[in-house]
Amino acid sequence: MTGLTPARKRLAMLALALGGFGIGCTEYVAMGLLPEIARDLLPDLHATNPDAAIARAGWLITAYAIGVVVGAPTIAAASARFPRKGLLATLTVAFTVGSVASALAPTFGTVLAARFLAGLPHGAYFGVAALVAAKLLGPARRGLAVSLVLVGLTMASVVGVPSITFLGQHVGWRWAYVVVAVVFALTTAFILAVIPKEPGDPHATVRRELRAFKRPAVWFALLTGALGFGGFFAVYSYVAPLSTEVTGTSSGFVPIVLVVLGVGTTVGILAGGRLADRGAVRAIFILFGAFSVSLLFLALTAHTVVGLLVGVFAVGASAQAIAPAIQTRLMDVAGESQTIAAAVNHSALNIGNSLGAALGGVVIAAGFGFVAPTWVGLALCVPGVAFALAGWSVTRHRTSPGAVDAKADASV
Repeated sequence: MTGLTPARKRLAMLALALGGFGIGCTEYVAMGLLPEIARDLLPDLHATNPDAAIARAGWLITAYAIGVVVGAPTIAAASARFPRKGLLATLTVAFTVGSVASALAPTFGTVLAARFLAGLPHGAYFGVAALVAAKLLGPARRGLAVSLVLVGLTMASVVGVPSITFLGQHVGWRWAYVVVAVVFALTTAFILAVIPKEPGDPHATVRRELRAFKRPAVWFALLTGALGFGGFFAVYSYVAPLSTEVTGTSSGFVPIVLVVLGVGTTVGILAGGRLADRGAVRAIFILFGAFSVSLLFLALTAHTVVGLLVGVFAVGASAQAIAPAIQTRLMDVAGESQTIAAAVNHSALNIGNSLGAALGGVVIAAGFGFVAPTWVGLALCVPGVAFALAGWSVTRHRTSPGAVDAKADASV
């Protein structure tokens, strides 16, 4: 994208990040509003068994995640030939519609369906946005480009989700999704105004995009990301009881812990993007090492307030720093199937989210305590690194067009 002024590029990157901010809000805001949603949509069950009602309301989070897993490869494969500006705007319109439907749907079943539909564009948006951002900043700064798109997602956990959750708790959970819809509507207008036109790939076909899955290195990268984020969500899902039951803080201190974790993820995303530009595979190994040390530190020091805060910051930073490195790695090894490779990364990450939360719940239910999910995260680092090594081994003797860091990675 030549001929663009630096100011226009900054505005375009801001528009892409705003979309990530909206996605972070729509994905995570339900977590803080489950009691209100359960009380409104499942009144009979809530009256007799509030815990069971809240647990069932949690299906809304699962429905969104399933939508991400299903939508990322299908939408990306089918839309690779479309002009990217129009495709991004179409995806944010779909988010807007899904958010409005979530706010207006009258029953639990219809809200569940709306959350599934709202998750469908998630992976495709991040995949296409990553490709557009990489084109804006140039091949030497692809990792930074990816991180700047993803930083909107992490900023949502610091600013957007707490604010919208507060609103939903005081004026009704449906208004939370109205606000999210407004964010996506503004994003659509912003994209149309500042994103430069860029054609899609006229030679792209569904079959060609699906060829990415014939490449072992693509599978190894996806598995590396899924397990890495599985470890992160094993901790993130249970950070509230870790704070109250292990550290001994009040429930009012939990939002502070979440903000510290969110700041860590934001710092990590940006640092990881810069590190990925120096070699994606090398960055993955370095960051898994940092992630492992962070998890070990948190497990050993979570009984103190300082240890908890430093630990969650470090875990958030090191885990999220892996994301742009994985995304860059996929862009290197996907060959011509760039769109689907960039999108399915988010399917893998959502599978990791579910895996980490489930395994963390298993060890807690088994009576090992609320520090145990941290050890689960540490254990998941082992196969994560193993798959990263396997991915490196199948590509270290080859170079592929556009793999600007292949030489550096081969020297790991």
